[in-house]
Amino acid sequence: MNLPEAGTPSGAAPGAGTPSHEPLPLYGPAFAADPHGHYRRLRAQGPLARVRIAPDIDATLVTDYQAAVDLLRDTDTFTKDPRAWQAGVPADSPVLPVLGHRPTALFSDGAVHARYREAINDTLALIEPHLLRAEVAGIARRLIGTFSATGTGDLIAQYARRLPLHVFTSSFGVAPGDTERIVRGASGMMDTAEDAAAAYADLVGVVSGLVAERRARPGRDLTSYLLAHPAGLDDDEAVRQITLIMSAGHDPTTNLIGNALLRMLSDTRYGGFLHGGAMTAQEAINDVLWRDPPLANMGAHYPRRDTEFHGVPLRAGQLVLVSFAAANTQSPPATSGLAVRSGDSAHLAWSTGPHRCPAKQPALLMAMTAIEQLTSQLCDLELAVDPEGLLWRPGPFHRAPAHLPVRFTPLDTLPGTPAGTAPGSVDHGQARVGGTPNG
Repeated sequence: MNLPEAGTPSGAAPGAGTPSHEPLPLYGPAFAADPHGHYRRLRAQGPLARVRIAPDIDATLVTDYQAAVDLLRDTDTFTKDPRAWQAGVPADSPVLPVLGHRPTALFSDGAVHARYREAINDTLALIEPHLLRAEVAGIARRLIGTFSATGTGDLIAQYARRLPLHVFTSSFGVAPGDTERIVRGASGMMDTAEDAAAAYADLVGVVSGLVAERRARPGRDLTSYLLAHPAGLDDDEAVRQITLIMSAGHDPTTNLIGNALLRMLSDTRYGGFLHGGAMTAQEAINDVLWRDPPLANMGAHYPRRDTEFHGVPLRAGQLVLVSFAAANTQSPPATSGLAVRSGDSAHLAWSTGPHRCPAKQPALLMAMTAIEQLTSQLCDLELAVDPEGLLWRPGPFHRAPAHLPVRFTPLDTLPGTPAGTAPGSVDHGQARVGGTPNG
């Protein structure tokens, strides 16, 4: 294992990146307020630069598009297993709930990764798109109904954060009483605050209880399908894959919905979008995936040996992150003959290579349906604050507003929603899934 040298911040890589530059912090209010300004300064240092992702935790950040693609596809040079790096990181570090090793597809390579990934892919393949769309639409209407009569709302706290939660808890068969713990755990672990570890631990606790119950009494939900998968996951492996799916699915989907709604409500190109504007929800989502991807900096990799990558020396076991946001917004685009860079789907928001996001289509469907339902029901939505005054969630990994206050004409009754219907009335006992895995 490669431990940090004496006097070196945990996770730092002496001699890596650009030694003449101090690591640029990717956390705190300054970064949250102007991440693209930080990326411009980092790109000026070259394709890789030194950053600090938490107090005393340094990393090397890939900001160049071509370098990012090369790293994400290079399984010979880089591993996803963080344990060599993790050995030099304090056990209470706020980044460990996101980056610390667990037996999941995210932190494994080779045959182990293939086994976990197959179980996840086959389980997610059971989600029927038309049933998912109908369920998301129903949950969306119920959520909108909880604040539509007031004329004001917070589209993050009351909508974007809650909608994916109800979809995931329904699909995995989580008891309604545990839904709030799921959302606190999934979102809290990403904020790299002092209670991030506690948030993740509580998420694991809820899912552990769910797995134990489904072992004893299988149901028609994704948890039961995952436990019955030929991969033969033990209880801890099943718990870890489910927490991975929930955390990697809930928080980024929340951010995608929130960022796209903010773009539509604040960008003049979308002026009048609620009344036949020129640009659509789909265009807003694609715009966000390019410029403000829900996971801005992630894709953690670790060199298997001392090496040089795009002209930068790297030590074995050091933390290398990919800035999807910086790579996507590189200008002029570093095509380098890479044909995929020219298309609308060439962004790296879903990553690429063997660890690309397995839930791209369900996430897009959820986001699109959520936005369509909201804008069709509340037709005169507008921001209740100046966009420049919005607060952004802290932390190096994501890009998302903490709140999105809006105002609109109150509705006494939301069309298509029975009076008194609440989101918690969703049937959590049966997932909206098909009957057979799609290999």
